[in-house]
Amino acid sequence: MITEPQKSGVFGELFASRFLRNKGYEILASNYRAKGGEIDIIVRKDGVLSFVEVKTRNADSFFSPSDTVDGQKEMNIKNTAAVFLSQTKITAEVTYDIIEVIIDKEKYAIRHIINAF
Repeated sequence: MITEPQKSGVFGELFASRFLRNKGYEILASNYRAKGGEIDIIVRKDGVLSFVEVKTRNADSFFSPSDTVDGQKEMNIKNTAAVFLSQTKITAEVTYDIIEVIIDKEKYAIRHIINAF
């Protein structure tokens, strides 16, 4: 059974994917998994490859969504990105981004933090 936090996480990832497509990003992968980690969305735009972590929270949350990405999570994303790069042989400038999706009743806000870590 899917929990409420899992539902909002799935919603946030779908919302973030649509946002990125509307901004001209090409989505290369979603929920990419490799030993030790997962990357929510991998996108490319203007020769830059971005590994995107999506964090979804309610507006009344004590912490901003990006505050929940700690050093361990950053390391897991970077290690997983290295596996993706070695498997695909893509060479490009790389950024590690965070997309915050904030839910406030029936309204949604999104913030794309490019090169977050």
